[in-house]
Amino acid sequence: MPTIEEARGWYSATDPVHGFDHVLRVYRLAERIGEALGADLEILRAAALMHDASGAHPGDESGRASHERRSAEFAREVLVAEGWNETGVEAVLHCIRAHRYRGEEQPDSLEAQILFDADKLDVLGAFGVARTIGYAVQAGQPVFAAPSGQFITTGVEQPGEPHSAYHEYLFKLRHVSDRLYTQPARELAQARERVMTAFFDGLVAEAEGRA
Repeated sequence: MPTIEEARGWYSATDPVHGFDHVLRVYRLAERIGEALGADLEILRAAALMHDASGAHPGDESGRASHERRSAEFAREVLVAEGWNETGVEAVLHCIRAHRYRGEEQPDSLEAQILFDADKLDVLGAFGVARTIGYAVQAGQPVFAAPSGQFITTGVEQPGEPHSAYHEYLFKLRHVSDRLYTQPARELAQARERVMTAFFDGLVAEAEGRA
């Protein structure tokens, strides 16, 4: 079983989006939900510690779009070296491959659903706002830009339109809670959503000179 200290070495300490602090929050949330639902905690803990271990970091933009697969490949190497059996390895790898919001593989196992939910909870609330701004900065995008009517209607930017942190809120973050699988995660999401929505509503009000 990979340890927290071992995992610390796989992640940046300063990446505001996919750094070790994110992984540790997801690990703790996954444990909390997993204990409540009777999940296999060994599978869940291993998957949480390695879910962003390869391809999610700044400067690796070509890998971010497939980081769930690259992280699964990394996890296989770690677990095989530890002597895990193939059934356990595949259970962990499925969790990792299925954790991404825009990913192709759907979480079928309880453990995969819990990891998906724990990861999504960390894009809501105060840390969710901080991570969304951090991602915009990493991508060279503004914190706020007024979205076009086309974007509001279709989710597709006009030519030259930035994808600001506010765009990401409209496009993804306000819909995340609808994608959660487990009841404990949906309950936790409610307070986090209120924090996030209040921030972005305030951002728009200030940008428009209404506050």
